[in-house]
Order: sequence, then structure tokens, then C-alpha cells
Amino acid sequence: MDIFLQQMINGLVLGSMYALVALGYTMVYGIVNLINFAHGEVLMVGALTSWSVTVWLGPMGMPGWLLLLIALLCAVVVCSVLNFTIEKIAYRPLRNAPRLAPLITAMGMSLLLQTLAMIIWKPNYKMYPTLLPRDPIFVGGAVTNFTQIAIIVVTAITLGGLMWLVNKTRLGRAMRATAENPRVAALMGVRPDNVISATFVIGAALAALAGVMWASNYGSVQHTMGFLPGLKAFTAAVFGGIGNLAGAMVGGILLGIIESLGSGYIGDVTGGVLGSNYQDIFAFIVLILVLTLRPKGLLGERVADRA
Repeated sequence: MDIFLQQMINGLVLGSMYALVALGYTMVYGIVNLINFAHGEVLMVGALTSWSVTVWLGPMGMPGWLLLLIALLCAVVVCSVLNFTIEKIAYRPLRNAPRLAPLITAMGMSLLLQTLAMIIWKPNYKMYPTLLPRDPIFVGGAVTNFTQIAIIVVTAITLGGLMWLVNKTRLGRAMRATAENPRVAALMGVRPDNVISATFVIGAALAALAGVMWASNYGSVQHTMGFLPGLKAFTAAVFGGIGNLAGAMVGGILLGIIESLGSGYIGDVTGGVLGSNYQDIFAFIVLILVLTLRPKGLLGERVADRA
């Protein structure tokens, strides 16, 4: 087996999911300068919602791909409503407050969502059903499966669609105008509140998609599952350049590859001392290096604070 190719495929799958969540961080930060630390919990709610749908509809005997699609649509709707409500109730009243206030509120919202999810879905781990074929597919000297290929393909299509939305549509122009200067955008007929709400909804849909992918790939869901992916996706957003969509994509993919290669090869070099059980540290090593050597990220640009 080609170990390098295998680790690269695993890294692309992991990085694809990081990229989707990182885009949610980036879009919100680019418009309202807010780090939404509850974003990882939105991923968790999406995964648990889709699990509930599969449990309810599973006995009906419908095809796995159709059941997964229905579960995904339900997760997107629930997460979109949730994020819209969070923005309206928790963040909008603090929009003109000192920056520390919404940051603390986001952390509190993260803990609140975890607690509510634990009450609703209980704290035990739940096995996520296998809805797509798991037969091995050989690529060169590596082994993958249809689920992992679907994750990479769907992520590529989603990222392309998001770039088209932001750069070619009326909503995208409104987003860019609001990010540049919300006051001037309002004078030009843009409604910043509506644009910000739409941004939260789009970010929630991306998080829900990532949550369903995460659950399908790893096969289990639980109320704390969103914390580490959310934190690593934030690291990916900083790595690529917070506020830069292309940077979030690049940062997510690179972080996934770094984690996968690091846990595979550094574990061998260190005699297993830093093996796969310690792969989480690589994301935070990257975060420390980026903040130290290039605080604006790989593709980020230094921008002035708004007046």
C-alpha cells in the first residue's frame, strides 16, 4: 500500500470538512468582525438532527442515498433556523458593543448548545448508520470508499457554488458591500441586517453539511462532537487568512493534509510517541506558527479597522 497516497486521501477528506466549517467562520467575520465560537456546535446539531431523521425514517426501507439526502435537508433547515435565531437574539443586540462582549457571548452560546443537545439527545455516543456503499475502492496504491469520494466531490461543488454566489449574484454583491462598509451600503439601498442574517444562514447550511459528512465518515455522533472540528476549522480560517474565502478553503485543505501526514509520518519518526492519538496537536502547532510568523494568514490582507 502507498502510505503517502493513503494519508493524502485521508487528509483531503478531513480538510474538505474543515474547509466547509472554516468558510462559515470567515463569512461571519468578514462582515461583522465576529468569531462565532458556537459554529462548531451548529455542526453538532446538524449531525444529531440527521441521525434522528435516519432513526425515524430508517424502518421505511428507502434507499440509503435518499434517506441521507432527506436527513441532510432536515439538518440544513434546523441549523439555518438555529443560526438565524442565535444571530437575532444573541449577537445583533451586541453589534455596537465592545468586541469582547460578543466574543464572550459566542463562548456562552457554545456551552448552551452543548448542554441543550445533551438534554435532547442524551450524552451517550450514537452509531450513525451506513447509508452509502463502503466497498473498498483502490486508487493507485491507496484504498478509499464511496463515502470519502462523495465528501470530496460534494465539497468541491459546494465551494464552487459559494464562490459563484459571493462574486456573481446580487446577494453576494450586498455581502461584499456590507463587509466593506455597512453604513455606506445602507445608503446605497442594501439592508445590512438582512445580509448579516443571510450570511449566518449560509454558514449554518455549510456547517450542517459538514456535520452530516463527519457523521457519515466516522460513524458516530455525540453532543460534544462539534468542539474540536469547530476549533480546528477556526484554525484553518486563521491559517488561510481570516475574512478571505479562498484562504479558508486553502487553509482547511492544508490543515487536513498536515494533520494526516503528521500523525502518519511523525509517529513513525518518533517511534510512536506522536502517533495518530496525538494528531490534534498538529492543528494548534500550525495556529501558533501562523500567529507568530504571519498573523494575517497565507492569503489574508491587512485591513484597517472600521470607523
